[in-house]
Amino acid sequence: MAMTEWMLRGPEIATCNCAYGCPCQFNALPTYGDCRAAVGMHIEKGHHGKVNLDGLNWAGAFAWPGAIHMGHGEVQPIIDERATPEQREALLTILSGQDSEPGATYFQVFASTIEKMHPPVFKKIDFKSDMKSCDGHISVDGMLEVSTTAIRNPMSGNAHHPKVALRAGFEFAEAEFASGSSKSPGPVKLENENCHAHLAMIHITGKGVVR
Repeated sequence: MAMTEWMLRGPEIATCNCAYGCPCQFNALPTYGDCRAAVGMHIEKGHHGKVNLDGLNWAGAFAWPGAIHMGHGEVQPIIDERATPEQREALLTILSGQDSEPGATYFQVFASTIEKMHPPVFKKIDFKSDMKSCDGHISVDGMLEVSTTAIRNPMSGNAHHPKVALRAGFEFAEAEFASGSSKSPGPVKLENENCHAHLAMIHITGKGVVR
């Protein structure tokens, strides 16, 4: 069955329970053995086939008992309540990796490791991202709260702004690494404070990151 062509472009915020830098970004194991993460994006420009996705937001809470590639994960997808039925279907198709080449996108890679996908919820998603300052926020009432800020030097208190470029990554080409906190009461529970976060400008299709 032929895949539907799609594209998403816009700012993304991601946080997890790893220490700053997240060893998973460099093919190492998670800091504390498991992975508990939150991801969200504002779609500045996007489409799935003929379905326009401009201006919509999406988010998700994820958990794996070990490293992501070891599987047995679960996810709570959250879709912008403003999305039409067609847009909801399009976004869920993209996020579940159905229209991505194997290994080409983080949607497909994550989906291949997910054992339990909780029913999607459709709610208002507040999303703000400032890559220069590393200040970011995702808020979904009763579901998810994420905040990011610059990493601070423990001695001087000055902001520290590491930037990471991945030549062959399946999520971003370049990202600002930051400090993040995330909370979710469930069904995928998160309680992360002052952990890894990154902010990136995502440009991705079913064939991978656009560079």
